[in-house]
Amino acid sequence: MLLPIRTVEKVWGCDVLPAPFTASEGMRVGEIWFEPPPELAELLVKYLFTSEKLSVQCHPSDDQAEAAGLGRQGKEECWLVVAAEPGATLGVGFREELSPEAMRAAALDGSIEDLLVWHPVRAGDFFYIPAGTVHAIGPGCAIIEVQQNSDVTYRLYDYGRPRELHLDAGIAVARGVPHPPQLRGSLPASGHASLVDGPHFTLDLVHGVADDALLYGYARALLVIPLSGQVLVSGEVVKPGECALAPDLASVTFAPAGKCLLAAPV
Repeated sequence: MLLPIRTVEKVWGCDVLPAPFTASEGMRVGEIWFEPPPELAELLVKYLFTSEKLSVQCHPSDDQAEAAGLGRQGKEECWLVVAAEPGATLGVGFREELSPEAMRAAALDGSIEDLLVWHPVRAGDFFYIPAGTVHAIGPGCAIIEVQQNSDVTYRLYDYGRPRELHLDAGIAVARGVPHPPQLRGSLPASGHASLVDGPHFTLDLVHGVADDALLYGYARALLVIPLSGQVLVSGEVVKPGECALAPDLASVTFAPAGKCLLAAPV
């Protein structure tokens, strides 16, 4: 089943989008969401397109969100860069450990931006962002984001823009540490790869046809996100730029030369 698409305009969005997307004249598209189906309401998949730096922010875990009276609304996420302009960067984690007091001071005076590690990126780069990771997306990026379906975001710094910050809540959950290198990398040129095997969801990359191990691992409902080449989900065509709910992996027919992401909650 193809998921309905929601296009979200943002001031930091783009009026020229990478294929297969297009923006209507005068529209700055920041996000393209795939509405989560009731069968997999725990996960949200969306594309992000940036022309400006996004705020320095973090998200709570389920337990932290629940303790704050928000319910189990934690957010772990991952990013796959699908296109990047020359010089594009993602800010993920700090250069060195920071105490909560030092992080607060840096957020107040703006130096937190320079304390982040700004990773140069290109198409195919991948980052897993555990809850509490301080992060920011730079301009010139087109990203697929797979995340827990939560909108709880604590904004720590926003470059002087007149938007609400959430310093108390954010500092309480932010991890003032470097981003572990094993949580980022680049997609392999061939073969299958487990990108996320986390406490909340799994994400796998499939080149060509899925093998028996993947069929066994996804003998449950999942989201199918083609990157190149179309797939069939229960006989329905799903193309790059779309996302579909599949009852299980056995219902998916892959293009032999295609590339696809598979996501499912744990």
